[in-house]
Amino acid sequence: MAPYFGLRGSSLRRAIVYLVVCPAFITYGYNLSVTGGLLTLESFVETFPQLDTLNTKGAEQHHNSTMQGTVVALFTIGGIFGSLSCIYLGDLLGRRRVILIASAVTIIGALLMTTSFDLPQLIVARVTLGLGTGAYLATVPVWQAEISKASKRGANVVTDGIFIGAGVALGLWVDFGFFFVKGSSVSWRFPLGFQIVPLLMALVFILFFPESPRWLVKKGRVEEARQILAALDDLDPGSESITQEIRDIELSLSQCGTLSWKAMLSMGEQRLFHRTVLAATGQVFQQMCGINLISMYATTIFEQYLGLSPVKSRILAAAMCLTQPLGGFLAYFTIDRLGRRVLMLWSAAGMSVCMAVLAGTTSSVGNQTALVVAVIALYFFQFIYTVGYSGLTFLYATEVAPLQLRAAISAVSTAAVWTFNFLLAEVTPVGFNTIGYRYYIIFAILNAAIVPSVYFFFPETNGRSLEEIDGIFQESKSIWDPPRIARNLPKVSTAQPVDIKVHSEGNKELTLADHIE
Repeated sequence: MAPYFGLRGSSLRRAIVYLVVCPAFITYGYNLSVTGGLLTLESFVETFPQLDTLNTKGAEQHHNSTMQGTVVALFTIGGIFGSLSCIYLGDLLGRRRVILIASAVTIIGALLMTTSFDLPQLIVARVTLGLGTGAYLATVPVWQAEISKASKRGANVVTDGIFIGAGVALGLWVDFGFFFVKGSSVSWRFPLGFQIVPLLMALVFILFFPESPRWLVKKGRVEEARQILAALDDLDPGSESITQEIRDIELSLSQCGTLSWKAMLSMGEQRLFHRTVLAATGQVFQQMCGINLISMYATTIFEQYLGLSPVKSRILAAAMCLTQPLGGFLAYFTIDRLGRRVLMLWSAAGMSVCMAVLAGTTSSVGNQTALVVAVIALYFFQFIYTVGYSGLTFLYATEVAPLQLRAAISAVSTAAVWTFNFLLAEVTPVGFNTIGYRYYIIFAILNAAIVPSVYFFFPETNGRSLEEIDGIFQESKSIWDPPRIARNLPKVSTAQPVDIKVHSEGNKELTLADHIE
C-alpha cells in the first residue's frame, strides 16, 4: 500500500485533520461537558451519593458540592501531569508515538469510568482519563503546526476550536438523550463510554500518517523529513523548495543550539523564558475568561441557578454549545486574514460584556425578561469564545516556541490550561452557592484585563514561518518589543541572507540578518 493511503499535499493534510485531530479534540470537548449533565441524574446520585447536591441541604449540601467539584476537577489534575510529561516525552518519543500512547491511556480511563461502581474507582478513572487527554492535548497542536504551511497554519490549527465546540455540544446532546432513560445506570454509563469510539479512530489512524518533519530534522533523520515534506507539499523530494525548507529548519536549530527543557526558564538571545510566559499566558486567558464555568456546569446553571426545568435546562445547554462550532468556523475563515491579535482582542472585549450582562440579569430573581437576556448572553459568550480563544491559543503557543523547545513549551502552556481548568471546576460550585450572580462580575473584570495584555505584549504571528517568528524574538530586547517588531518587520523566511533595518520608536534601528521569502 502507498504511504499515507496514497494521499499527498492538501489531501494528506485534510486527512490528518479529519482522521486524527478531529476525533482527538472532539473527545476533549466531549469530556469538558458530558460529566456536568450527569451529576443530577437519579441513577448517578444513587451510585455516588457523596456527590448529591440536589437532595441535600445545609452543611451536607456544602460538603457534597465541594466533593462534586473535586471529583469533576480530578480530570484536570490528570491533565496537568499528562501535559507536563510531554516536557520530556514529547522530544524523546516524537509526536506520533506520544499521541498513540496518550490515546490508549485515555481509552483505559474511559473504560474505568464507564464501569465504576463506587467513588474510589471513579476518582482513579478521572485521573487516568486526564493523564491521557493532557498528553495528546499538548502534542497534537505541535504536530499539526509543524506539518502546516505558514500561509494556512492558522486555519489548520484553529479548526481545533471547531472540534472542541462540536465535542462539547455532542456531550450535552448525548446527556439529554439519556436523561430519559430512567431507573438504569445506562443513563450515565453510555455517555461516559461513548468517547471510546473517536479515541479508537485517532489511535488507529495516527499509525498511518507522517511524523513531524521538524522533529525528524532535529533528530538527524533528514532524509525521512525530506520525504515527508515532499508528500505534504506534493513536490519532488529533490526540489529546491524542499531543500530550502530543510535548510530553514536546520538554521533555526543551529541558532538555538542543543538545549535541555530547563533552558525555557532562562532568557538568552532567544528570549526563551519570555516566549514560555507568552505561550502559557495565552492558555491561561483561555480558561480565565470563564468558558468552563459555563461549559462544565451548563445544565446545572440553567436548572439550579436560573430555575428552569430539567428538560428545558438540558435542551438549552446542548443548543447553547452548538454556537461553539459556528464561532470556530468564523475563526477558520478570518484568522489568516485578520490575524491572531484582532480575534483575541475583540473576543475578550465581547466576553467581558457578556459576563457583565449575565451578572446584571441574574441578579433579578423571578424576572422573565431578565432570564431571556441571560440565556442570550450565555449563547453569545459561547460563540465569541470560540472565535478568539478555543483553538487559537493552542496555535499561538506552538508558534511562539522555538523548535528545540516546542514540545516542552507546549507541554507547560497546556498544563496551564489544565491548572486553571481545575481551579474553575473546583471553585465554581462553591462560587455560585456563596456569592451567586456576583461570580460573573469577576470574569467580566478578568476579560476586560485581557484586552490591554494582548495589545501590549502579544506579537502578531500571522503569515510567518515558524523559523521567521524566532527572528522576531531574537531582535527583541524587552517584553514590549515583539508586537512592535512584528508590525514593522517585512515578511521573511530563511532562503537568502540579507540585512533588514526596521525603524521603530526613538529612531532605534533593529537589524534582522535573515532571509527574504
